Amino acid sequence: MSQVLYRKYRPKTFSEVEGQEHIVRTLEGALLSEHIGHAYLFCGPRGTGKTTMARLLAKALNCQNRGKDKAEPCNKCYSCIEINEGRSMDLIEIDAASNRGIDEIRSLKDSAQVAATSSQYKVFIIDEVHMLTPPAFNALLKILEEPPSHIIFILATTEPHKVLDTVMSRVQRFDFKKISVARITEKLKREARSEKIEIEEPALAAIALSASGSLRDAESALNKLISYSNNKITAEDVAEILGIVPLQIHETLLSLIVQKKPQEAMAQVSSLYESGIDLDHFVKQFIRYLRSSLIDSLRQTPTLTSNGQNKPSPDFLIKMINVFIKAGSELKFSPIPQLPLELAILELAK
Repeated sequence: MSQVLYRKYRPKTFSEVEGQEHIVRTLEGALLSEHIGHAYLFCGPRGTGKTTMARLLAKALNCQNRGKDKAEPCNKCYSCIEINEGRSMDLIEIDAASNRGIDEIRSLKDSAQVAATSSQYKVFIIDEVHMLTPPAFNALLKILEEPPSHIIFILATTEPHKVLDTVMSRVQRFDFKKISVARITEKLKREARSEKIEIEEPALAAIALSASGSLRDAESALNKLISYSNNKITAEDVAEILGIVPLQIHETLLSLIVQKKPQEAMAQVSSLYESGIDLDHFVKQFIRYLRSSLIDSLRQTPTLTSNGQNKPSPDFLIKMINVFIKAGSELKFSPIPQLPLELAILELAK
Protein backbone atom coordinates (compact mmCIF):
# COMPACT_ATOMS: atom_id res chain seq x y z
CA MET A 1 0.00 0.00 0.00
CA SER A 2 1.88 3.02 -1.32
CA GLN A 3 -0.30 5.78 0.15
CA VAL A 4 -2.92 6.37 2.80
CA LEU A 5 -6.40 5.15 1.95
CA TYR A 6 -8.29 8.43 2.12
CA ARG A 7 -5.95 9.87 -0.52
CA LYS A 8 -5.73 6.73 -2.63
CA TYR A 9 -9.52 6.34 -2.79
CA ARG A 10 -10.45 10.03 -2.80
CA PRO A 11 -13.38 10.51 -5.22
CA LYS A 12 -12.37 11.65 -8.69
CA THR A 13 -15.94 12.32 -9.87
CA PHE A 14 -19.09 13.67 -8.23
CA SER A 15 -20.75 10.25 -8.54
CA GLU A 16 -18.13 8.74 -6.22
CA VAL A 17 -18.87 11.14 -3.36
CA GLU A 18 -20.45 9.42 -0.35
CA GLY A 19 -23.43 10.80 1.54
CA GLN A 20 -23.60 14.35 0.13
CA GLU A 21 -26.05 13.88 -2.75
CA HIS A 22 -27.90 17.12 -1.95
CA ILE A 23 -24.72 19.14 -2.52
CA VAL A 24 -23.63 17.17 -5.59
CA ARG A 25 -27.03 17.72 -7.21
CA THR A 26 -26.89 21.49 -6.63
CA LEU A 27 -23.31 21.91 -7.86
CA GLU A 28 -23.96 19.80 -10.94
CA GLY A 29 -27.00 21.97 -11.69
CA ALA A 30 -24.85 25.10 -11.39
CA LEU A 31 -22.24 23.65 -13.75
CA LEU A 32 -24.81 22.61 -16.35
CA SER A 33 -26.61 25.97 -16.25
CA GLU A 34 -23.29 27.87 -16.08
CA HIS A 35 -24.52 29.80 -13.03
CA ILE A 36 -21.25 29.69 -11.13
CA GLY A 37 -20.83 31.70 -7.95
CA HIS A 38 -17.61 33.53 -7.20
CA ALA A 39 -17.49 32.26 -3.59
CA TYR A 40 -18.72 29.16 -1.75
CA LEU A 41 -18.72 28.11 1.90
CA PHE A 42 -18.55 24.38 2.60
CA CYS A 43 -19.30 23.71 6.26
CA GLY A 44 -19.85 20.58 8.31
CA PRO A 45 -18.15 17.97 10.51
CA ARG A 46 -14.58 16.91 9.83
CA GLY A 47 -13.96 14.07 7.43
CA THR A 48 -17.21 14.47 5.48
CA GLY A 49 -15.70 15.52 2.15
CA LYS A 50 -15.56 19.33 2.15
CA THR A 51 -12.06 19.62 0.66
CA THR A 52 -12.72 16.72 -1.69
CA MET A 53 -15.86 18.44 -3.01
CA ALA A 54 -13.93 21.69 -3.40
CA ARG A 55 -11.28 19.93 -5.49
CA LEU A 56 -13.97 18.27 -7.62
CA LEU A 57 -15.67 21.60 -8.28
CA ALA A 58 -12.32 23.17 -9.22
CA LYS A 59 -11.57 20.27 -11.53
CA ALA A 60 -15.00 20.41 -13.21
CA LEU A 61 -14.72 24.18 -13.71
CA ASN A 62 -11.37 23.87 -15.47
CA CYS A 63 -11.88 20.55 -17.28
CA GLN A 64 -10.92 21.03 -20.93
CA ASN A 65 -13.11 18.18 -22.22
CA ARG A 66 -16.29 18.80 -20.22
CA GLY A 67 -19.13 19.65 -22.59
CA LYS A 68 -22.04 21.94 -21.73
CA ASP A 69 -24.26 18.89 -21.18
CA LYS A 70 -21.92 17.31 -18.62
CA ALA A 71 -21.02 18.21 -15.05
CA GLU A 72 -18.43 15.51 -14.39
CA PRO A 73 -14.73 16.24 -15.00
CA CYS A 74 -13.10 13.94 -17.57
CA ASN A 75 -10.01 13.10 -15.45
CA LYS A 76 -8.06 12.77 -18.71
CA CYS A 77 -7.27 16.31 -19.84
CA TYR A 78 -4.13 18.19 -18.79
CA SER A 79 -6.00 20.32 -16.23
CA CYS A 80 -7.72 17.34 -14.56
CA ILE A 81 -4.47 15.36 -14.39
CA GLU A 82 -2.64 18.32 -12.83
CA ILE A 83 -5.28 18.64 -10.11
CA ASN A 84 -5.41 14.88 -9.48
CA GLU A 85 -1.63 14.86 -9.05
CA GLY A 86 -1.65 17.93 -6.80
CA ARG A 87 0.53 20.10 -9.04
CA SER A 88 -1.93 22.55 -10.56
CA MET A 89 -0.78 26.18 -10.43
CA ASP A 90 -4.42 27.28 -10.73
CA LEU A 91 -5.66 25.45 -7.63
CA ILE A 92 -4.26 27.07 -4.49
CA GLU A 93 -5.03 25.41 -1.14
CA ILE A 94 -4.47 27.38 2.06
CA ASP A 95 -4.75 26.02 5.59
CA ALA A 96 -6.06 28.94 7.63
CA ALA A 97 -5.12 27.17 10.86
CA SER A 98 -1.44 27.79 10.10
CA ASN A 99 -1.78 30.75 7.71
CA ARG A 100 -4.24 32.90 9.61
CA GLY A 101 -2.69 36.37 9.51
CA ILE A 102 -3.31 39.40 7.34
CA ASP A 103 0.02 39.00 5.52
CA GLU A 104 -1.09 35.63 4.10
CA ILE A 105 -4.40 37.12 2.89
CA ARG A 106 -2.58 40.08 1.32
CA SER A 107 -0.36 37.59 -0.50
CA LEU A 108 -3.53 35.78 -1.61
CA LYS A 109 -4.94 39.10 -2.89
CA ASP A 110 -1.80 39.68 -4.97
CA SER A 111 -2.04 36.17 -6.40
CA ALA A 112 -5.72 36.68 -7.23
CA GLN A 113 -4.86 39.60 -9.51
CA VAL A 114 -2.80 37.30 -11.74
CA ALA A 115 -4.73 35.35 -14.37
CA ALA A 116 -4.87 31.55 -14.34
CA THR A 117 -1.82 30.02 -16.03
CA SER A 118 -3.48 27.33 -18.15
CA SER A 119 -7.11 27.20 -17.02
CA GLN A 120 -10.27 29.27 -17.18
CA TYR A 121 -10.42 29.83 -13.42
CA LYS A 122 -7.94 30.21 -10.60
CA VAL A 123 -9.53 28.51 -7.57
CA PHE A 124 -8.58 29.26 -3.97
CA ILE A 125 -9.55 26.71 -1.30
CA ILE A 126 -9.21 28.11 2.23
CA ASP A 127 -9.57 25.30 4.77
CA GLU A 128 -10.65 25.99 8.37
CA VAL A 129 -11.41 29.57 7.35
CA HIS A 130 -12.86 30.33 10.80
CA MET A 131 -9.27 30.38 12.14
CA LEU A 132 -8.42 33.62 10.34
CA THR A 133 -7.70 36.64 12.54
CA PRO A 134 -10.18 39.57 12.43
CA PRO A 135 -7.82 41.72 10.27
CA ALA A 136 -7.33 38.75 7.91
CA PHE A 137 -11.09 38.26 7.69
CA ASN A 138 -11.55 41.92 6.80
CA ALA A 139 -8.87 41.65 4.11
CA LEU A 140 -10.60 38.55 2.71
CA LEU A 141 -13.92 40.40 2.74
CA LYS A 142 -12.48 43.13 0.51
CA ILE A 143 -11.45 40.51 -2.05
CA LEU A 144 -14.88 38.87 -1.91
CA GLU A 145 -16.61 42.21 -2.47
CA GLU A 146 -14.99 42.78 -5.87
CA PRO A 147 -13.38 39.54 -7.02
CA PRO A 148 -11.74 39.31 -10.46
CA SER A 149 -13.91 37.34 -12.91
CA HIS A 150 -11.36 34.53 -13.19
CA ILE A 151 -11.30 33.84 -9.43
CA ILE A 152 -13.38 31.32 -7.46
CA PHE A 153 -13.14 31.09 -3.67
CA ILE A 154 -14.15 27.94 -1.79
CA LEU A 155 -14.05 28.38 1.97
CA ALA A 156 -14.28 25.32 4.23
CA THR A 157 -14.97 25.21 7.95
CA THR A 158 -16.10 22.94 10.77
CA GLU A 159 -17.34 25.98 12.74
CA PRO A 160 -19.48 28.22 10.51
CA HIS A 161 -20.75 30.24 13.49
CA LYS A 162 -17.24 31.74 13.76
CA VAL A 163 -17.31 33.09 10.20
CA LEU A 164 -18.15 36.81 9.98
CA ASP A 165 -21.73 37.60 8.92
CA THR A 166 -20.38 39.99 6.29
CA VAL A 167 -18.41 37.10 4.75
CA MET A 168 -21.44 34.81 5.00
CA SER A 169 -23.50 37.30 3.00
CA ARG A 170 -21.11 37.03 0.06
CA VAL A 171 -20.88 33.26 -0.29
CA GLN A 172 -23.15 30.37 -1.27
CA ARG A 173 -23.36 28.11 1.77
CA PHE A 174 -23.47 24.30 1.62
CA ASP A 175 -23.92 22.19 4.75
CA PHE A 176 -22.28 18.77 4.71
CA LYS A 177 -23.87 15.90 6.64
CA LYS A 178 -22.25 13.22 8.73
CA ILE A 179 -21.95 10.03 6.70
CA SER A 180 -24.11 7.11 7.80
CA VAL A 181 -22.60 3.99 9.38
CA ALA A 182 -23.98 1.91 6.49
CA ARG A 183 -22.28 4.10 3.85
CA ILE A 184 -18.99 4.09 5.75
CA THR A 185 -19.15 0.30 6.15
CA GLU A 186 -19.72 -0.24 2.43
CA LYS A 187 -16.87 2.11 1.47
CA LEU A 188 -14.45 0.40 3.86
CA LYS A 189 -15.52 -2.99 2.54
CA ARG A 190 -14.73 -1.95 -1.04
CA GLU A 191 -11.36 -0.53 -0.04
CA ALA A 192 -10.41 -3.65 1.92
CA ARG A 193 -11.39 -5.81 -1.05
CA SER A 194 -9.29 -3.66 -3.37
CA GLU A 195 -6.32 -3.96 -0.99
CA LYS A 196 -6.88 -7.75 -0.85
CA ILE A 197 -7.52 -7.60 2.90
CA GLU A 198 -10.02 -9.89 4.59
CA ILE A 199 -11.95 -8.12 7.35
CA GLU A 200 -14.63 -9.52 9.64
CA GLU A 201 -18.08 -7.90 9.62
CA PRO A 202 -17.96 -7.08 13.39
CA ALA A 203 -14.61 -5.35 12.83
CA LEU A 204 -16.07 -3.27 9.99
CA ALA A 205 -19.09 -2.35 12.09
CA ALA A 206 -16.91 -1.30 15.04
CA ILE A 207 -14.72 0.95 12.88
CA ALA A 208 -17.70 2.55 11.11
CA LEU A 209 -19.59 3.17 14.35
CA SER A 210 -16.59 4.68 16.13
CA ALA A 211 -15.92 7.13 13.27
CA SER A 212 -18.94 9.27 14.25
CA GLY A 213 -19.85 10.08 10.66
CA SER A 214 -16.31 10.90 9.50
CA LEU A 215 -15.30 8.78 6.52
CA ARG A 216 -11.73 10.06 6.71
CA ASP A 217 -11.41 8.94 10.36
CA ALA A 218 -12.76 5.51 9.42
CA GLU A 219 -10.30 5.20 6.53
CA SER A 220 -7.42 6.28 8.79
CA ALA A 221 -8.41 3.58 11.28
CA LEU A 222 -8.55 0.95 8.55
CA ASN A 223 -5.17 2.16 7.28
CA LYS A 224 -3.63 1.55 10.70
CA LEU A 225 -5.16 -1.91 10.95
CA ILE A 226 -3.89 -2.89 7.50
CA SER A 227 -0.38 -1.87 8.56
CA TYR A 228 -0.54 -4.21 11.56
CA SER A 229 -2.50 -7.10 10.04
CA ASN A 230 -1.43 -10.13 8.10
CA ASN A 231 -4.04 -9.67 5.35
CA LYS A 232 -6.84 -10.47 7.81
CA ILE A 233 -8.47 -8.11 10.31
CA THR A 234 -10.57 -9.44 13.18
CA ALA A 235 -12.74 -7.77 15.80
CA GLU A 236 -9.99 -8.61 18.31
CA ASP A 237 -7.49 -6.65 16.21
CA VAL A 238 -9.79 -3.63 16.27
CA ALA A 239 -10.07 -3.83 20.06
CA GLU A 240 -6.34 -4.34 20.59
CA ILE A 241 -4.92 -1.85 18.09
CA LEU A 242 -7.55 0.90 18.09
CA GLY A 243 -9.13 0.36 21.49
CA ILE A 244 -12.54 0.09 19.81
CA VAL A 245 -14.79 -2.44 21.51
CA PRO A 246 -16.64 -4.73 19.04
CA LEU A 247 -20.38 -4.19 18.71
CA GLN A 248 -21.24 -7.59 20.19
CA ILE A 249 -19.61 -6.56 23.50
CA HIS A 250 -22.03 -3.63 23.76
CA GLU A 251 -24.92 -5.92 22.85
CA THR A 252 -23.91 -8.46 25.49
CA LEU A 253 -23.46 -5.85 28.22
CA LEU A 254 -26.86 -4.31 27.47
CA SER A 255 -28.47 -7.75 27.47
CA LEU A 256 -26.91 -8.67 30.85
CA ILE A 257 -28.13 -5.43 32.42
CA VAL A 258 -31.64 -5.89 31.03
CA GLN A 259 -31.69 -9.48 32.34
CA LYS A 260 -30.67 -8.23 35.82
CA LYS A 261 -27.38 -10.15 35.85
CA PRO A 262 -25.12 -7.60 37.54
CA GLN A 263 -22.31 -10.01 38.44
CA GLU A 264 -21.85 -11.14 34.84
CA ALA A 265 -22.08 -7.55 33.58
CA MET A 266 -19.48 -6.38 36.12
CA ALA A 267 -17.23 -9.28 35.13
CA GLN A 268 -17.38 -8.12 31.54
CA VAL A 269 -16.33 -4.58 32.55
CA SER A 270 -13.42 -6.02 34.56
CA SER A 271 -12.40 -8.13 31.58
CA LEU A 272 -12.34 -5.05 29.34
CA TYR A 273 -10.24 -3.14 31.86
CA GLU A 274 -7.77 -5.99 32.32
CA SER A 275 -7.38 -6.33 28.55
CA GLY A 276 -6.16 -2.73 28.39
CA ILE A 277 -9.29 -1.02 27.02
CA ASP A 278 -9.57 2.67 27.93
CA LEU A 279 -12.74 2.74 30.04
CA ASP A 280 -13.42 6.40 29.32
CA HIS A 281 -13.35 5.65 25.59
CA PHE A 282 -15.49 2.53 26.14
CA VAL A 283 -18.18 4.45 28.07
CA LYS A 284 -18.47 6.99 25.27
CA GLN A 285 -18.84 4.16 22.74
CA PHE A 286 -21.41 2.40 24.94
CA ILE A 287 -23.47 5.58 25.39
CA ARG A 288 -23.39 6.06 21.61
CA TYR A 289 -24.61 2.48 21.22
CA LEU A 290 -27.40 3.04 23.80
CA ARG A 291 -28.49 6.18 21.94
CA SER A 292 -28.66 4.22 18.69
CA SER A 293 -30.70 1.52 20.46
CA LEU A 294 -33.03 4.20 21.88
CA ILE A 295 -33.66 5.69 18.44
CA ASP A 296 -34.36 2.21 17.04
CA SER A 297 -36.77 1.44 19.90
CA LEU A 298 -38.75 4.62 19.21
CA ARG A 299 -39.20 3.59 15.58
CA GLN A 300 -40.22 0.00 16.21
CA THR A 301 -42.69 -1.96 18.30
CA PRO A 302 -41.14 -4.04 21.13
CA THR A 303 -39.70 -7.32 19.90
CA LEU A 304 -37.52 -10.12 21.19
CA THR A 305 -33.75 -10.25 20.86
CA SER A 306 -32.01 -13.22 19.22
CA ASN A 307 -31.78 -14.98 22.62
CA GLY A 308 -35.50 -14.57 23.28
CA GLN A 309 -35.23 -11.69 25.73
CA ASN A 310 -37.47 -8.64 25.56
CA LYS A 311 -35.73 -5.61 24.12
CA PRO A 312 -35.33 -2.77 26.64
CA SER A 313 -38.04 -0.12 26.65
CA PRO A 314 -37.26 3.48 25.68
CA ASP A 315 -37.72 4.54 29.32
CA PHE A 316 -35.15 2.04 30.54
CA LEU A 317 -32.70 3.05 27.79
CA ILE A 318 -33.09 6.70 28.77
CA LYS A 319 -32.33 5.79 32.37
CA MET A 320 -29.28 3.75 31.27
CA ILE A 321 -27.92 6.66 29.22
CA ASN A 322 -28.26 9.06 32.16
CA VAL A 323 -26.66 6.60 34.60
CA PHE A 324 -23.69 5.88 32.32
CA ILE A 325 -23.17 9.57 31.52
CA LYS A 326 -22.87 10.15 35.28
CA ALA A 327 -20.53 7.15 35.64
CA GLY A 328 -18.36 8.39 32.77
CA SER A 329 -17.93 11.79 34.41
CA GLU A 330 -16.76 10.08 37.63
CA LEU A 331 -14.14 7.81 36.05
CA LYS A 332 -11.21 10.22 36.32
CA PHE A 333 -11.85 10.81 40.04
CA SER A 334 -12.26 7.16 41.03
CA PRO A 335 -9.45 5.40 42.96
CA ILE A 336 -10.60 2.15 41.32
CA PRO A 337 -10.98 2.71 37.57
CA GLN A 338 -13.89 0.36 36.96
CA LEU A 339 -15.81 1.22 40.16
CA PRO A 340 -18.14 3.93 38.67
CA LEU A 341 -19.22 1.50 35.94
CA GLU A 342 -19.81 -1.28 38.47
CA LEU A 343 -21.96 1.04 40.60
CA ALA A 344 -23.89 2.06 37.48
CA ILE A 345 -24.61 -1.58 36.69
CA LEU A 346 -25.76 -2.25 40.27
CA GLU A 347 -28.04 0.80 40.22
CA LEU A 348 -29.68 -0.36 36.98
CA ALA A 349 -30.05 -3.93 38.32
CA LYS A 350 -32.21 -2.82 41.26
